[in-house]
Amino acid sequence: MSNAPDPKRWLALALLCLAAFMIILDASIVLVAVPSIERDLTFSAGGVQWVPSGYALMFGGLLLLGGRVSDLLGRRRVFVSGLVLFGASSLLCGFAWSGDTLVLARGLQGIAAAVLAPSALSIVMTTFPDGAERNKALGIWGAVSGVGGTAGSLIGGPVTDGLGWQWIFFINIPVCVLVIALAPVLLQDSRGPGSRGFDIAGAVTVTAALIVLVYAVIEAPGSSAGRTVFLGLVSAALFALFVRIEQKSSAPLVPLRLFRSRAVVGGNLITIAFGFGAFGLNFIYTQYAQLALGYSAVEYGLMSSVLAATAVVGSIAGQNLVTRIGVQRVATVSLLLTGIGATVMSRSTAQSGYFELAFWGLAIFGAGLGAGCVAGAIAALGEVSGDDAGVASGLQNACFQIGGAVGIAALSAVAVANTRGTTPTALTAGYRVAYAACWAFVAVGLVGTGLLVNHKRTRELAAAAERVA
Repeated sequence: MSNAPDPKRWLALALLCLAAFMIILDASIVLVAVPSIERDLTFSAGGVQWVPSGYALMFGGLLLLGGRVSDLLGRRRVFVSGLVLFGASSLLCGFAWSGDTLVLARGLQGIAAAVLAPSALSIVMTTFPDGAERNKALGIWGAVSGVGGTAGSLIGGPVTDGLGWQWIFFINIPVCVLVIALAPVLLQDSRGPGSRGFDIAGAVTVTAALIVLVYAVIEAPGSSAGRTVFLGLVSAALFALFVRIEQKSSAPLVPLRLFRSRAVVGGNLITIAFGFGAFGLNFIYTQYAQLALGYSAVEYGLMSSVLAATAVVGSIAGQNLVTRIGVQRVATVSLLLTGIGATVMSRSTAQSGYFELAFWGLAIFGAGLGAGCVAGAIAALGEVSGDDAGVASGLQNACFQIGGAVGIAALSAVAVANTRGTTPTALTAGYRVAYAACWAFVAVGLVGTGLLVNHKRTRELAAAAERVA
C-alpha cells in the first residue's frame, strides 16, 4: 500500500477551510444584526442576547462531545451530517417568525457547529502527515478562522442593510450545499483509535449547567434576589454533578487530570476572560452604535473594524513577546490593556463622535485582546502531553465560546439594569456601565495569570502549543 500523500489534499484543505470560515463567521456576523432582529421580532427585555448566546453555549458546551462522535462514527460522515443540520437550522433562522423560534434555531446551529468544527480539524490532521506540510496546513486553518472571527462586522453590515438580517443566515445555504457535494470527492473518511464510548451524560449536564447560569444572569435585573440565588445554586449543583460523572466515566468528556496543571487552569481562565470581553463588548457596542448613535449596520461594521485590525497586530506582537518576557507578563499586560480600552468606552455619551472615544477605546481593547488570546492558548496547551493534546485544544476552544456566552449575558444584564427609558441618552447610560463592567472579566483573567509561573521554559511552551493547537 502506497504511503504517498493525497494528491487532492490542498483542495480538501480549501473545502474544510470554507466550512470553518462559515462556522466562525456565524458567531460574529449576528452581532451586527442584533438591533435589526430586535426591532422585527418580539423579545423580553434583554432577551435578544440569546440569539448570539444560544449559538455560543451549544457550540462550546457540546464541542468536546462532537469531537468524540466524529472519532467513533467516522469523521467525513459526521462532517457531512453536521453540514446538513447547519444548513437546515440556517434556513429556520432566516424564516424565524418569532424570537423564540430564532433562539431555538440558533441553538441547533450551535449543535451543528460543535460537530462540524472538530470533525473538520480532525480531517485536516489525518490528511496531512507530520512535518512541514501539516504545519503549513494548520497555519492556513488558523488564519482562515481568525479572518472569519473578524470579518463578521464587515460582511454583516452590507448584508443586513441591503438584504435584511435574514440573509446573514441564508448565505450559509449555498456554502453548505457546495461543501456537501464536494466532500465525498475530496475528503477521506477515517476514525479514531480505540472503542471509547460517548459521555452523553457529561455533555448534557455541563451544557445544562451553563444554560441555567446564563439564564440566571439574564433574568437577574427583573427577578427577585431569591430566584437568582436559586438558579445559581441549581447551576452549581449541575456543575458538581458533571464533575462526579467525569470521575466515574470510563470515557470522560474532560479527563480531570488536566486540571492538576496550574498552566492548564490558568490558561483556560484567561481564555474564558477574553471570550467574555470579546463577545460581551462587541454585543454592547453594536447596540450603542446603532441604537444610541443612530449609525447604520454598514457604518457600525466599518467602525468596529479597528478592533479586528488591532487584534491582528496584537496577536503578532504577542507571539513574539511570549518568547522574550513570558506568558504571564504578556497575559497580564494584555488584560490591563483591554480594561483600559473598556474604560475609555465607558466615557462615551449619546453625542460622542467616533474618533472622540470609540476609535481609541476599540483600538486599545483590540490590541490587548489579540495578544492575550495568544498568551492564553500557549498557557493552556503548552504543557499538555501528546495523548491529551486533542481534548486540551477542544477544551480551550470551548472555554472561549462559553466565556463569550456568559459575557454577552452579563454585560447585557448590566446594561438593562442601568437603563431608564428608550432615548439615546438613557440607552447610553446603561451601555456606559456595561463597558465599565468589563473589569470583571479582567479580574477573572488576572486570577488565571496568578496561576502561571513565568519560568524559562516559555519558548518550549510556545513551540509545544503550536504543535497541539
